[in-house]
Amino acid sequence: MRITTILCLNLFIGFIFPQLALSNEDLIDEVLAGEHRDANYIKRDKYRHPKETLDFFGITPEKSVVEITPGYGWYAEILTPLLRENGNYIYASYKLNDDINPFFVKVEKAFIEKMQQHPDVYDKLNWVHFEASDPHLTPDGPVDAVVTFRNVHNWAKAGTTKSMFEGFHKALKPGGVLGLVEHRAIPGTSLENQIKSGYMTEDFVIQMAESVGFRLDAKSEINANPKDTKDHPGGVWNLLPNLRNVAVEDKDKMVEVGESDRMTLRFIKD
Repeated sequence: MRITTILCLNLFIGFIFPQLALSNEDLIDEVLAGEHRDANYIKRDKYRHPKETLDFFGITPEKSVVEITPGYGWYAEILTPLLRENGNYIYASYKLNDDINPFFVKVEKAFIEKMQQHPDVYDKLNWVHFEASDPHLTPDGPVDAVVTFRNVHNWAKAGTTKSMFEGFHKALKPGGVLGLVEHRAIPGTSLENQIKSGYMTEDFVIQMAESVGFRLDAKSEINANPKDTKDHPGGVWNLLPNLRNVAVEDKDKMVEVGESDRMTLRFIKD
């Protein structure tokens, strides 16, 4: 496949002629243009700004990175080939047991099918299953970064937010980065309404991270969306990519809004 060939060639060129090797930005561009990517996922790049987000988190091809509950693999399609040659990508998903939501079984099956369709991209992927109440994410030792995208509201609903953040802290090397993107609530929103709407306040996320030992290093407005009024009757799920329970006559209006307004936070384990 083109993307794996380019990455291997860049590794060779970088060893022989380091001044000629592609930059990290160029490598991400090649991955984003990869033939392995789902066409519907590519359409979301304009809302999710993957290149800028990964740069903000300091993700480079030699890093070891855990992604928390990657789902159908929107970011996995990008991170797996980017880290394939020199780094390590770990797909961390819930342990499948009798109590697990059938949705997660469906997601895991779908991602395995994706891997089988593109073995030259996913052949070096590492997979970890964890319990949200006591997550062990890195059986082979600490990593450079943990990243998670639009997941905090699920943990808040399940009452596992603190245990998840504790797991992130344990998984990281000293100086390691927790990169987090989440739907952003209006400041002062009650926790009950945060959980109901899917939008979490920055204060809640920051306080939770700091309570387990993280330090907030920086915020970014990369994934901000001022068009999002955050007052949708069905919460964040009324917006793209779900448009859940949106009346036909309102769909164009919701599509015009785009995806949700999101916080983008970088924490450090000191």
